Amino acid sequence: MHASKGDRLVVHGRTVGHKDHSVEIVEVLGEHGDPPYRVRSEDGHETIMSPGPDSVVQHIKSGKRSPQ
Repeated sequence: MHASKGDRLVVHGRTVGHKDHSVEIVEVLGEHGDPPYRVRSEDGHETIMSPGPDSVVQHIKSGKRSPQ
C-alpha cells in the first residue's frame, strides 16, 4: 500500500451494520509512501494508522479521486 499526503484512506466495515470509514492522509511516516500514516477524520481528530487488509487508498490526482 502506497499513499501520498492528501490521499484518502478508506477502512471498510468488517461486520454487518458497520459502514466504511474514510480519513484524509495528512502525513506519510513510512518510506516511499508506505505506512504508517498520520490521518485526520472529518471531526478533526488525528491519529497514526498502519492500515490492514480491509483498507484501500483513494489517490488524489488533479482534484479527482481514483481507487487503487
